[in-house]
Amino acid sequence: MNFTSMVEAQYSELLQTVEASRAGIAVVEQMAQAVVKALRNGNKILTAGNGGSAADALHMAEELVGRYRTNRPSLPGISLAADVTAVTCISNDFGYDQVFVRQIEGLGKPGDILVTFSTSGNSSNIFLAIEAAKRAKLFTINLAGKDGGKCKGLADIEWIVPAKNGARVQEIHTWVMHTILEAVEIEFSK
Repeated sequence: MNFTSMVEAQYSELLQTVEASRAGIAVVEQMAQAVVKALRNGNKILTAGNGGSAADALHMAEELVGRYRTNRPSLPGISLAADVTAVTCISNDFGYDQVFVRQIEGLGKPGDILVTFSTSGNSSNIFLAIEAAKRAKLFTINLAGKDGGKCKGLADIEWIVPAKNGARVQEIHTWVMHTILEAVEIEFSK
């Protein structure tokens, strides 16, 4: 196998995805403003995702509670993928498609934000989580990819990364998350 050509192809695809994503920059600003506003109002950020997207959800929540780059007050962020006892209990008793819904019903309050990560936008538990969040009067932010899947158009703010490759979608999701966190750091480090 020629690793050089594979690495170059991966890099080229990443650059193409980054350039194709330029049109969504204003959406990222809206997401950052919403998150900062919610935190300023004393609300919390709930995050959700499956697989690699669960890792993104965990990453965002831990950066809020801990810190991103600078010391600032700890902020309320909870990943709904983090508590293995809740995830396994809910999955066992209600089914995996309810794993985030039940937590939103128990933890979410009006004014909180649910941030979802899904490379396809087709995960039933993410779709149902956004619906549950809206019923509970949470503000919803959805990061998806491909064509947005069945979650397309459901959230208050969404960014569908214009890529078919899940790895490229997740790479842009990470950039979006880090940009939101940068805005949070700026606002709460004053």
